[in-house]
Amino acid sequence: VVSTKCCFFNRGSGTVAIVTSDGRMIVGTLKGFDQTINLILDESHERVFSSSQGVEQVVLGLYIVRGDNVAVIGEIDEDTDSTLDLGNIRAEPLNSVAH
Repeated sequence: VVSTKCCFFNRGSGTVAIVTSDGRMIVGTLKGFDQTINLILDESHERVFSSSQGVEQVVLGLYIVRGDNVAVIGEIDEDTDSTLDLGNIRAEPLNSVAH
């Protein structure tokens, strides 16, 4: 059980990265959530990783992620994130979560 009393959920809107159970990475501004961790993101995009090309960013806009599809949520330091050169980052895509 996650206590939201100590989490970034209570600090208002912030930029978060979500890794889904199917291995996708979605970054956006957290606008809301409910008791089953369904998440509402604004200004969101998916970061698609490739070992042969840089990171591709696919614009999603306003987006809802179902709570049962959330593997990891993390807050993004916007200053650090803005200095990343995503075009030069190479990485294998994440695998799906095995249950």
